[in-house]
Amino acid sequence: MQQKNSFWRSYRFPLILLTAIALGCAAGAKMGGDALVFKPLGDIFINAMFMIVVPLVFTTVCGAVANMSSMKRLRNVMGSLVGVFLVTGAIAAIVMILTVKAYPPAEGVQIALTKPDSFQPLSTPDQIVKALTVSDFPELISRSHMLPLILFSILFGISLQMLGEKGRSVARTINVLGEAMLKLVGIIMYYAPIGLFAYFAALVGDFGPNLLGSYLRAMIAYHAATLGYFFIAFTLYSAWATGGKGVGIFWKNILSPSLTALGTGSSVATLPVNLEAAHKIGIPDDISEVVLPIGATAHMEGSCLSGILKIAFLFGIFNMPLEGAGTIASAVAVAVLSGIVLSGIPGGGLVGEMLIVSLYGFPPEAFPIVATIGFLVDPAATMVNATGDTCSAMMVARLVEGKSWFEQGQRALAEESAQAEA
Repeated sequence: MQQKNSFWRSYRFPLILLTAIALGCAAGAKMGGDALVFKPLGDIFINAMFMIVVPLVFTTVCGAVANMSSMKRLRNVMGSLVGVFLVTGAIAAIVMILTVKAYPPAEGVQIALTKPDSFQPLSTPDQIVKALTVSDFPELISRSHMLPLILFSILFGISLQMLGEKGRSVARTINVLGEAMLKLVGIIMYYAPIGLFAYFAALVGDFGPNLLGSYLRAMIAYHAATLGYFFIAFTLYSAWATGGKGVGIFWKNILSPSLTALGTGSSVATLPVNLEAAHKIGIPDDISEVVLPIGATAHMEGSCLSGILKIAFLFGIFNMPLEGAGTIASAVAVAVLSGIVLSGIPGGGLVGEMLIVSLYGFPPEAFPIVATIGFLVDPAATMVNATGDTCSAMMVARLVEGKSWFEQGQRALAEESAQAEA
């Protein structure tokens, strides 16, 4: 009974939202065009979410950077940690690129929403400049310029941190504003079941139930890629980290954290179990106690996988080809940004989804479509995220301690066990 209650507490709100979406889809399928009467209720929700995106991004990103007081003590392992996080995130994104190319998640779906202008990949210096910067400060205060806003927020947070004590009071104020914005998101989300019911009722009523089939295709694509990545990539990562000697020990100890993540839907809630597993694997405590807490909030391979799925899904719905080196590279970069950088801030998933919509020029109506995928893939994504943290700690241990770290760790565990028995 306690396990059921825990599951309900962890997934209560996503289940409520998914139920509202299902009911909205059913109402739209039954009512047809008459379901458009619900559209204003859905538009209210969409507009409310977009209304808060700029202050949410600035306060959360800037506050997180400005309050990083522990960066100095992380200096010895941060280089390896960042490198491992970025490489594994990019590999996850590429795996999903190959999956959606082989099995397009929205194939055959036609929705008559406003199609964005032909997307031009960042292939020229001028395009890169326009994607990363704006020419005047007021242009930052727009969800149309998400990347410049994120970069400005990071740089401003670093500036506050460099001011030392003088900047901390401002940083604390921004942090409070960020918390207030997240509270505002929570308030708006009370309306989400009504808003999503209305939006999907109108959407399915207007465009037909074929949209539902595309969600099924998306789930098949995601879970196939996720399971493949979970077993194959993590086996290869653990083999490299231990010189092929610790794969069995890794899988013996990682199943408990993986299932905990799947059941709780939270990498942070899985952290105590993950730390215990890391100790049993033999990862040095001073590495696991740095990598795993940071990884629980700023390393999301499952989110990198879902980021590509979301992009491919929207490209398919709007009948836009996901092809060309520039387009593919931009998709991988956005997925890694969403899964590695933005996941480290509160509300990062929301910001990542808005980034996808704004960067590619999709209309606001695309946001709830892509946000729904986030709800659907969350359990499997969290399992990959938490497991990937332990794998990353093993790889960081090899980079920091050398190839013999695993043997040394096993000897230390044997001595610890002998002392306990004595």
